[in-house]
Amino acid sequence: MTAAAIGTEAAATTTRTGKPTGRDIRTALGFLAPSLIGVIAFLLVPVVVVIVLSFVKWDLLTPPSFVGVSNYIDIFRYDAVGHSLLVTAYYVLLNIPAQTVIALGLAVLLNRKLPGTSFVRVLCVLPYLATPVAMAVVWNWFFDPSTGVINTLLGFVGIAGPSWLSSQVWAMPVVAFANIWQYVGYNMLFFLAGLQSIPASMYEAAAIDGASRIKQFFSITLPLLRPTMLFVLVTGVIGSFQVFDTVYVLTNGGPGDATEVMNSLIYKSAFVGFRIGDAAAMSVVLFVVILVVTIVQFGYFRNRTTYEMN
Repeated sequence: MTAAAIGTEAAATTTRTGKPTGRDIRTALGFLAPSLIGVIAFLLVPVVVVIVLSFVKWDLLTPPSFVGVSNYIDIFRYDAVGHSLLVTAYYVLLNIPAQTVIALGLAVLLNRKLPGTSFVRVLCVLPYLATPVAMAVVWNWFFDPSTGVINTLLGFVGIAGPSWLSSQVWAMPVVAFANIWQYVGYNMLFFLAGLQSIPASMYEAAAIDGASRIKQFFSITLPLLRPTMLFVLVTGVIGSFQVFDTVYVLTNGGPGDATEVMNSLIYKSAFVGFRIGDAAAMSVVLFVVILVVTIVQFGYFRNRTTYEMN
């Protein structure tokens, strides 16, 4: 019997009895099993393992020993987790507002039927297709203080460029810039899809009422883009809190600890210092921070979001 036939029979049985039968449940589980096994094996199990490891001392060589919450106390006392959280928050604040505003601006500009618009859209998305490590290597060369393209161009106008990645002031903005450049086109696609779902009749009615384009943007476009804005902000903030590869290639947490984001500190604790318990505790702390920020975002947008447009 084909899957379509099974589905039809199951639907008919459910309709007759009012509730799923055992055969319906087994059929549904059969279809869900591949994805469900993947979620359990590669998401739930690792999360449980990390939580368990956060309560033990382990250096990968000797047997682990249970130490309770002492790992959580130690990471704030000795490992400067508070500083890393502040550095990560600074990166998020540099990255997310600029990335979101630029992506929305590009979407508005490209949401028009003009010659070459499709080609420009493709160009905007191309950076997202490259790996962050490869792009970080390229930006490392661009921002080289002696042979880099950036300082060479500044030299043409008589400006002596700084040692970007060796400066505690400029290192993090450079890391944020590299991330913005790579992901702004990706977020632009979501805003573009949201813009194209807004009925043109709403703008026509607003224009008849005498509303300017700016008034239409703030009264129609932004309110109806809130579901898209929520998605872009939530995924962007989560990704920014988890940044690692770009930081690792560009600065490796330096100069000093100016770009020592949480994932960089976790990596060094686990695979340089071999303090697996401390690294697991840091991971749990980072997870809790991301969870709280995500809940706050959903709470803010809950009563401000319109999902249906008639």
